[in-house]
Amino acid sequence: MINTQKWIKHRINGKPWDGAPERLGDVYDPTTGKVAQQVAYASVSEVDAAVNAAAEAFASWRNVSLAQRSTVMFKFRELLNDRKGDLAKIVSAEHGKVVSDAGGEIQRALESVEYACGIPTLLKGGFSENASTRVDVYSIQQPVGVVGVISPFNFPAMVPLWFVPTAIACGNTVVLKPSEKDPSAAIFIAEMFAEAGLPDGVLNVVHGDKVAVDRLLEHPTVKAISFVGSTPIARYVYETGTAHGKRVQALGGAKNHMVVLPDADLDLAADAAVSAGFGSAGERCMAISVVVAVGEVGDSLVSKIKSRIADVQVGSGASCEMGPLVTGVHRDKVTSYLDAGVSQGAVLAVDGRDHPIDGDEGGFWLGPTLFDHVGTDMTIYTDEIFGPVLSVVRCDTYEDAVEMVNRNRYGNGTAIFTNDGGAARRFQNEIEVGMVGVNVPIPVPVAYYSFGGWKESLFGDAHAYGPHGVHFFTRSKVVTSRWLDPSHGGVNLGFPQNT
Repeated sequence: MINTQKWIKHRINGKPWDGAPERLGDVYDPTTGKVAQQVAYASVSEVDAAVNAAAEAFASWRNVSLAQRSTVMFKFRELLNDRKGDLAKIVSAEHGKVVSDAGGEIQRALESVEYACGIPTLLKGGFSENASTRVDVYSIQQPVGVVGVISPFNFPAMVPLWFVPTAIACGNTVVLKPSEKDPSAAIFIAEMFAEAGLPDGVLNVVHGDKVAVDRLLEHPTVKAISFVGSTPIARYVYETGTAHGKRVQALGGAKNHMVVLPDADLDLAADAAVSAGFGSAGERCMAISVVVAVGEVGDSLVSKIKSRIADVQVGSGASCEMGPLVTGVHRDKVTSYLDAGVSQGAVLAVDGRDHPIDGDEGGFWLGPTLFDHVGTDMTIYTDEIFGPVLSVVRCDTYEDAVEMVNRNRYGNGTAIFTNDGGAARRFQNEIEVGMVGVNVPIPVPVAYYSFGGWKESLFGDAHAYGPHGVHFFTRSKVVTSRWLDPSHGGVNLGFPQNT
């Protein structure tokens, strides 16, 4: 048993868990490279306690009126809006992204909360009066029960808020397992939900690693799992969860291409490539990691991207635009791709290791990196690097670009930059990717649509938030009713027919 005085605790049944953890994990300050805090890692018994609390709360929460549920959502929305600056600082301190970037993440999360505020409208069913003689048929949507949400390190506030508000607004109860790398945002969110009036046990938070994940996937009381992470783990979560009888939505990795046609505004395209490639230090599944230069635009586009990279301010200062990577291990993994790219024949046009840094020398720093003349057989192209590494691939024609994107095993997001409306319309029709931008580099859908990719970027058939989210967190039930009048009678042993 570990004896220590302070650590980030689980939150179970409305209060901090008061037990002593068997294991603790380090939470770093990425700007200095030093351990800032420690977090409790849940054992099976702690996960079970959270699930049991959620199951007990479900019995009453599912019967709370839609009016009351939406009142909680509206109150939470106001609290989140008032305290988004505080939450952004928590995210920045543990993840490393600059505060302004963290604030943008929370602003997008607010959209999903606002969507959940409309739950009375979202759960309206259908009704057919007199479908058969004196028979009415109607559909209702009911919650599935206890839901597990497993969220990644790169968006410690936004991704939980993609799932949790919709799940609880639909009448479910939740056990949230945030990333152990930046766990404090989840606790802050849970505390605000409690202040908004959410009953104890409806939202529980357990920290940890594979032990906690596996218990959620195997626990018979957990009915559904929402996950965001890398493709290998998304596949594992989907296969393990469904093998245990759960509905699972598991969003995986990406290799997002930005196709630049010869008629595109190259200044706009270069701005977009730098913004979408290096925001959040490239640690986001919608980051542009491949620029596809079509025709003769390659040299000019690369030159424009290089000039913009030189002006990107990297560091921990208030004026900086890009922070460090989340851990030293991850930074070293990303850095290893720079040597791999060179050894496989790519041109290292900008080496992020040489970029000036405004921060502590011990931090997990890597500046923006640009490769040119990248081949589709190189690991810097085939692998999801998840860091500030942008690759330029050159091809001759629009058809070559489309074939390249469609051949890739990922299908999360893509974009085309062009002034040709016909080419853009053809692209959105032909491309085999779930989210498409036209002169928009990061086409994350607004909250009243749904987020999700194709191919190895999504396991399961439900996308995140929006209409898909409501569908995922509810089960449809159809009721057929007849209220007999006094004249009806008699026995009929035949199969019921509509008349």
